[in-house]
Amino acid sequence: MITRGNGPGSSRESPNRGHAHTLGRMGEDTRLCAVVEVAHGMAAAQGLRELADAAASGARRAMDGSFAALSVWERERGRLRVLANCGELAAGEEPHPVDESYPVHDYPEVTGLLGGAAPRGGAPRAWVETACPDPADGGISPARRASLRRRGRGCCVVAPVVLDGRVWGELYVARAPGAPVFGPRDADFAGVLAAVVAAGIVQHERLEEVRRLAFTDPLTGLANRRAVDARLDEALAEHRATGAVLSLVVCDVNGLKRVNDTLGHGTGDRLLERFGSVLAMCGAKLPGALAARLGGDEFCLLVVGAEAADVVRVAEEVCERAARLEPGDGVACGVASTGEDIGPLHSARRLFRLADAAQYRAKDLRSAVPVVAGRYGPEDQVVRLADTPASTADRRALRGRE
Repeated sequence: MITRGNGPGSSRESPNRGHAHTLGRMGEDTRLCAVVEVAHGMAAAQGLRELADAAASGARRAMDGSFAALSVWERERGRLRVLANCGELAAGEEPHPVDESYPVHDYPEVTGLLGGAAPRGGAPRAWVETACPDPADGGISPARRASLRRRGRGCCVVAPVVLDGRVWGELYVARAPGAPVFGPRDADFAGVLAAVVAAGIVQHERLEEVRRLAFTDPLTGLANRRAVDARLDEALAEHRATGAVLSLVVCDVNGLKRVNDTLGHGTGDRLLERFGSVLAMCGAKLPGALAARLGGDEFCLLVVGAEAADVVRVAEEVCERAARLEPGDGVACGVASTGEDIGPLHSARRLFRLADAAQYRAKDLRSAVPVVAGRYGPEDQVVRLADTPASTADRRALRGRE
């Protein structure tokens, strides 16, 4: 994708281009509409992939290009990684490449550009590269020209995308051989598009931060109850559509009140944080498991697709590791899974009631292992408790009984 040229701000008008900067092909009003289209497309995007698609495809149309791409500079790895390609793809290019990347040290002019902050007065300027020798592109090496030709492109314009005064990545638009070559005004317009893309990325990152705060427990960094409810609705739909096993593990940290009262809430918070780490570590053994803090001393694991026996084994490990956390007193753990004999699952609420009843039973028995709803068939006390109106009397009925 990348065929670097003679650096930012270096394109000059060439007498052999003969296209009046290609502006005749796309008037000022049309270009203004194109900028608005790119901005709207990025604003409507859900996630970084859709945002990159909207930026690349919008820029390709706006620049009347045959191909476009958006790449991000990964500073820690010293490379530009392609997020999205669109238009006429060359061999080896994919719309959403898994790992198409280019080491920046292969392009000295880009290394210098990326190495520091943007120049005063705004972002670094976009520049044009061509596949054929041109007086205006004297800085392009034969190897880079060959790269453009190999990919079936006659010219390209490269526009740095700058966020917070630093180069975030680049917007790249190319044209096929025989098409009018990009000129200085095209490069200026590409710079405008790159600024629009940067604004869209900033908005996306702010929205992602808002979503993260809305769905994350601030103490442990795990998901919160809102995130569990949203995921549970999706999981229940998947269970109904495909029959995938749906499981919920609910854990209650024992002795938290004692710790808070005797050692202080700071110590209690650290106990919750440490148990959250245990839950997340054990849950990672179940692909796609969501580890969450429901509130107070209650946590859960939500799992779709894993066999019930595997979920129970992980819950057993959670109990075992939690028992070693000081100054706590282990956890009470309940498991509800459609892989057990719990009857039909009509609602997400019922799954929560089953897991909660099993967890209450574990706490009442001071069980060192999880209590699993449905292990004793349709007459299982936990199932019967979950399916009757909740009351103190109902829960007391479980005490000392199987």
